[in-house]
Amino acid sequence: MMKNILLPTDFSDNAWNAIFTALKLYADVKCKFHILHAYEPKAMNMLGQKSQQRLGIIYDSLALNSAQELEKILSYLDQNHNNPNHSFETISKSDTLEVSIKKLVSTKDIDLVVMGTQGATGAKEIFMGSNTVKVLKQLNNISILVVPTDYNFQKLKTLVFPTDYTRKYEKFELLPMIELTKLWNATIHVIHVAVEFILNDVQKANLKILEDRLAGYNYSLHELGFESDIAQSVEQYVAETRADLLTMVRYRHNFWERIIDEPVIKKIAFHSMVPVLFLPEQS
Repeated sequence: MMKNILLPTDFSDNAWNAIFTALKLYADVKCKFHILHAYEPKAMNMLGQKSQQRLGIIYDSLALNSAQELEKILSYLDQNHNNPNHSFETISKSDTLEVSIKKLVSTKDIDLVVMGTQGATGAKEIFMGSNTVKVLKQLNNISILVVPTDYNFQKLKTLVFPTDYTRKYEKFELLPMIELTKLWNATIHVIHVAVEFILNDVQKANLKILEDRLAGYNYSLHELGFESDIAQSVEQYVAETRADLLTMVRYRHNFWERIIDEPVIKKIAFHSMVPVLFLPEQS
């Protein structure tokens, strides 16, 4: 089965790093990589005709620049990446990143989006930054792997999966994580992040389902008490165990965010020292 992986780029080092991470992570898998650059023509509609013509010239040059930069990526990969499992195509879109991704996910049957956390400007919240958050919020039904700047992926030995057992995980939600576990023969650390670790009946049932889903793979259960900041507790655990990947389910207003007013997803996406795989959520 061919895997379709979407790689959005703004031609920054961080975007390159996300591409390299994807190529290494799925080295042994037949993949088609769709490399996307989106440039936004939003300002056009708000201007008079004269300004539109002037801007039209700018957008023509944006389109040209986009095509040329994508061509450079393609020729670099053709020359330097000789993995017979992998093929590439480039896509240039005059649209916002999240809208472009949304369209491509359905038309190209995308399995996974891999993107960086930091854009060409170097400021964390600019371009790729704020765009990554938009993509994470708006594309709930697709797996997204977010790769931090300067992260040098070598191999996948340990995945960390934080949970509070308050919800049942469907098979398809865990599939991207299980797939990588199988591929790398990795170990999953399921960490229960909580103030107290006494499980109610619902949590017990969900734990049982999770154990059934993970049966046959290397996994272990851990408890992680948090003081005041979940993102920090999880990051510390990742650092101490030298884990290679963090896996999260993005469900809206989860247990943690209800207890403490903390946008866990955004914080973890931006501060994690290792790549974060956001699993698809049930709609």
